[in-house]
Amino acid sequence: MSIRITSDSTCDLGHLVAERNIGILPLQVNLDADSFHDGVDITPEDIFKFVAEKKILPKTSAPSIGDYEEFFTAQLKDYDEVIHFNISAKSSGSHNMALQAAESFNGKVHVIDSMALSSGQGLLVMKAADLRDEGKSAKEIVAEVEEIRTHVNTSFIPDSLDYLHKGGRVSGMVKLAAGLFKIHPLIMMDNGQLVPGKKYKGKMSMIIKQYIEDLKEMYPSYDKTRCFITHSTADPELVELAKEKVKELFDFDEVIETVAGSIVTSHCGRNTLGVLFVYNK
Repeated sequence: MSIRITSDSTCDLGHLVAERNIGILPLQVNLDADSFHDGVDITPEDIFKFVAEKKILPKTSAPSIGDYEEFFTAQLKDYDEVIHFNISAKSSGSHNMALQAAESFNGKVHVIDSMALSSGQGLLVMKAADLRDEGKSAKEIVAEVEEIRTHVNTSFIPDSLDYLHKGGRVSGMVKLAAGLFKIHPLIMMDNGQLVPGKKYKGKMSMIIKQYIEDLKEMYPSYDKTRCFITHSTADPELVELAKEKVKELFDFDEVIETVAGSIVTSHCGRNTLGVLFVYNK
């Protein structure tokens, strides 16, 4: 049985989508009255320009049930089954839309709540592609990725809390204090939702080093297959520093840089950086 691995666009896999034969359904980004599709006709630079001019965040929206039905129908023209990944159900309505759409396909479409976002979701998509290429059945793939999705480190450090404040995720008082005292809170996924973690203080270069050292201490045992360093158009020097530190402390087969798409960028702002991987229980 041929299996198609698909995801909504929040997986932030960049060039790996084509390389690993992964289907993508874009989520929608709305800039005032104009609508765009993530990864298709809008870039993070468009987001930064819009926020700078309008002082508000873009609106993002999930595909409709009809959009999902059309997407799954197209995938099943050349494949027997589809395994589809969504951004955490606690962050978007896209998962429930996909579940309802899947009911029309008599068990040929398997919909998975990644309980993550960005390349945290991408790690599960890539794992599914690995298992597909090993010849595993759809049932086996679904079971394995649902087992590991509860131990994916999805975390990042924002340079500024401006976007998180505009989106209502942090208060004005917290944003003010962070700016005055150069505080950068760790933001992580916990049981499918974003929560604050340790508060770092100082320059981003020093913070990124400490963040990666803390990850090594928190997760001494991990899946060595791959690690993502995902950022929202971060300074190149910061990205290189993160790569070097990860390679120094960890032993991943691959350390892959990806740039966050418009959906994730809309909520975190420029210069946010995360190191994401699967850890062992």
